[in-house]
Amino acid sequence: MSNLSFEPLAKTMTINSINVYQKYISPAKGFSCPHRLLHGGDSCSNFVKKILSEQSLIETVKLSRQRFQECAQASKTLASSNCGFIVIPCCLPL
Repeated sequence: MSNLSFEPLAKTMTINSINVYQKYISPAKGFSCPHRLLHGGDSCSNFVKKILSEQSLIETVKLSRQRFQECAQASKTLASSNCGFIVIPCCLPL
């Protein structure tokens, strides 16, 4: 099986998984994406869905790792700001 035939299926499965996460898990977890809270714009899950439709899988993985590292840093920034609530990166430590 070539990478070309695998990529559309992998993207579809990933987007469907993110949709399930956003519908059922994210609302129940009790916290929001620190990157979105600090910088505005898309949450990490929306960011990954968006770049999946625009980039290759390899590029999506690279950009996702970078975004999750930025989210972890946003979590640290918010936690040090004495905002009065617990801040957890949506990606957990990488």
